[in-house]
Amino acid sequence: MAHTQRSSLVPTLLAAVAALAAGAALAQALPTAAPESVGMSSERLDKLTTVFQKEITDKKLPGAVVMVARKGKLVYAKAFGSLNNASGGAMATDSIFRIYSMTKPLASTALMMLVEDGRVQLTDPVGKFLPSFKNPMVSAPTFDPVFGGVAYKLVPANREPTIQDLLRHTSGLAYGELTKNTLVREAYIKAGVYKPTLDYDARTLSGAEMAEGLGKAPLAQQPGTAWEYSLSVDVQGRVVEAVSGQRLGDFLQQRLFKPLKMVDSGFSVPAAKAARLAEAFPKDPATGVDNKLIDVSQTPGNDSGGAGGVSTAGDYLRYCQAMLNGGQLEGTRILSRSTVQLMTSDHLGPVLASAAVNPGALLMGVAGYTFGLGFMVRQGDGMAGVHGSAGEFMWAGYAGTFFWAEPKEQICGVYMSQAPSPLRAYYRRAMKDLVSQAIVD
Repeated sequence: MAHTQRSSLVPTLLAAVAALAAGAALAQALPTAAPESVGMSSERLDKLTTVFQKEITDKKLPGAVVMVARKGKLVYAKAFGSLNNASGGAMATDSIFRIYSMTKPLASTALMMLVEDGRVQLTDPVGKFLPSFKNPMVSAPTFDPVFGGVAYKLVPANREPTIQDLLRHTSGLAYGELTKNTLVREAYIKAGVYKPTLDYDARTLSGAEMAEGLGKAPLAQQPGTAWEYSLSVDVQGRVVEAVSGQRLGDFLQQRLFKPLKMVDSGFSVPAAKAARLAEAFPKDPATGVDNKLIDVSQTPGNDSGGAGGVSTAGDYLRYCQAMLNGGQLEGTRILSRSTVQLMTSDHLGPVLASAAVNPGALLMGVAGYTFGLGFMVRQGDGMAGVHGSAGEFMWAGYAGTFFWAEPKEQICGVYMSQAPSPLRAYYRRAMKDLVSQAIVD
């Protein structure tokens, strides 16, 4: 009899545990509210469900988590598809993702905290903190009179790159897999910073070793003259370490993750949480190319500020909301309002025109964006081929993650997936269009 009673209680207890787990996942995000209470339409928000569920059904995406907040309230939080297509299991709202370049805004926030502490200034040369960046050389393009085409020669830099240059990607640094500058790529390979099949994915170099290699390599541009997406944020992370005396992950844990209750964010996934880690399809459905994502099961040699982070949609939404609130969330301040305003302002001006690939084209497949200090920033209400408004800021990650915050509409959203496919820009635009059309006030 007692055994029968205990057995009958098991489903009830399991259901209660599942409900608590689901509640905990949402508790990590923000307080919930009916969309209509904050000027949004539930019916229109359901278009998000229709569109992303179709992508799952058509096997274009393995799984995804989408969260949207307006006026500080969570109005949409859904998980789609599979957590791990190979082993099964449904995606959940508290699933953990490799966020790749969505680590960048977090590292930039850490560096701006040190600016607020008076320990770093935006005008400081990088070499003040990392000696290998003193007296840099530039790999300058020239015309090859013998063979034709472009050749490269080393010339002295006009000045050293500054902290501001690192934050806005005008440092002259590059990415080994993106640059056309052969001398730069060869120097990165020699230093172990870039390997054609691994790059930073190897996660074996220490932060000091990576910064040393980058500092000794030639720059791809004269500092301050052109926007080029680069390893600048990895160097930012190393500056944070050099100034604070802490690993970047420890600094972020102390100054950002713990204060904002971002309980699942870091640079590796502990064994106790491994079952929550989302995975990509073995092969990209659009290209047939093998999907190889970084191994986050072990502590990396380098806490890569440019690409090494892991997080959940709920955790990252809390960060977005804090930035949208001018640097504070639920009474906890991480940055001042003026610092957030500085970070989300245009820091390129006419330099934007010199970019071989501008920020908007790289991230969204459209023009109309500039760059601030750690974020891409929209230039005007009508200057991009996607919904949004002037002053909104955003960034994304290689494996299919994306976030944005739009001050004018008091809205922010996070999209998490592990799908490094050519469709990434399409999904980012879809997120913004579908969320914006649901605003009805």
